[in-house]
Amino acid sequence: MGIDDLVNQGKKLYEDHKEKVDGVLNSEQAEQVSDQVFDSAADLAKKIAPDQFDAAVDDLRDQADGAVGTEK
Repeated sequence: MGIDDLVNQGKKLYEDHKEKVDGVLNSEQAEQVSDQVFDSAADLAKKIAPDQFDAAVDDLRDQADGAVGTEK
């Protein structure tokens, strides 16, 4: 089985369960988990990157957070 087969299986699996996947991604639990993950990633990026990029890191964090969970 090649990579194309795996990708196609993943696409089919998603299409077969799209409503359930979308429901999970837009749940309160997903919001809580994503907030923790995005906050941790942003904090790490701010430690590594120069301070001048802090605002850009925060903007990217907010954009990613808007795509997952209940805050739209």
